[in-house]
Amino acid sequence: MNYAERIRALREDHDKTQSEIAGLLKVGQRTYCDYEHGKTRIPVESLILLAEFYDVSMDYICGVSDIRVPYPKK
Repeated sequence: MNYAERIRALREDHDKTQSEIAGLLKVGQRTYCDYEHGKTRIPVESLILLAEFYDVSMDYICGVSDIRVPYPKK
């Protein structure tokens, strides 16, 4: 699973709308939609925000691993 599929699955698992997540990332809903469809690359900073929000590791959110590991706490 690539990051575009993973961020969509995570959003749906948490019953969030594209608009809600777009607000979190401070982008428009259309831009976020493009992230989920792989039309636009999502910035690393946004992936970090999503990993923290969903409490999953960067490896998981990026599709490198299928194992849900919590986001590292500071």
